[in-house]
Amino acid sequence: METLSENACFGGVQGVYRHASAACQCDMTFGLFLPAEAKDGPVPVLWFLSGLTCTHENAMVKAGAQGWAAEQGIALVFPDTSPRGEGVADHEDYDLGQGAGFYVNATQAPWAPHFNMWDYVAEELPALLVEHFAIDGDRQAITGHSMGGHGAMTLAMNLPGRFRSVSAFAPISNPTASDWGRKQLSTYLGDDEAAWAKHDASLLMKEKGFNGPILIDTGTNDQFIDLLRPEALAKAIAERRQQATNRLQPGYDHSYFFVSTFIEDHVTFHAEALYGD
Repeated sequence: METLSENACFGGVQGVYRHASAACQCDMTFGLFLPAEAKDGPVPVLWFLSGLTCTHENAMVKAGAQGWAAEQGIALVFPDTSPRGEGVADHEDYDLGQGAGFYVNATQAPWAPHFNMWDYVAEELPALLVEHFAIDGDRQAITGHSMGGHGAMTLAMNLPGRFRSVSAFAPISNPTASDWGRKQLSTYLGDDEAAWAKHDASLLMKEKGFNGPILIDTGTNDQFIDLLRPEALAKAIAERRQQATNRLQPGYDHSYFFVSTFIEDHVTFHAEALYGD
């Protein structure tokens, strides 16, 4: 584990760290905010998964989550969105390759050796956090933006009992029926659409649901809303009668101005679940 930076932040520490990843077979970088309470013992953790083209840095710098997390005594972890580096496959399109891992384990060449973001976020990084930092692995929650909202929702529903709550900002809600999804899932996983189903929040909602509270925000002026397909997830939530708050926010777009506007709501929402019985 290599410490790239550590800065005092709202009474705690905002760090950036790099480590050799077995899942991705390259060095991976992540951000971690630890509140002051972490000096006295393990604290709950909220994962923030970022979207297309992002690194660990985007949400860490732009979302404005640390102040609210400090108020609640919650750690924040900001993973990268894909493997990176020399020898790691890439693509000229912004929505494939480095910066666009889509939180899946790739099975197709040339992606399979490195693009194992599912294993990285679901298994490797959580174990590393608990081992090296004052993180309570029994109290985890997850959120994300866009592609990261897709990742948050699919991880939460596929890993029952792992996360006490899940939220999302403008998630890609129905990727098997969207150009933000079909392109990436076919590239990384191949043409067998049965292998895509576990990575579609709307299909998972119909099949599994989530045993806990859900909060979703999407802006009505989101320039990508047709690709996000929020109506598919809303329909699945209604049909399942899932406990969820699914909000359309008038006038907001897809940017971090939108995320930062509602981040307090999301951190407070997760704090209630993380500190509840």
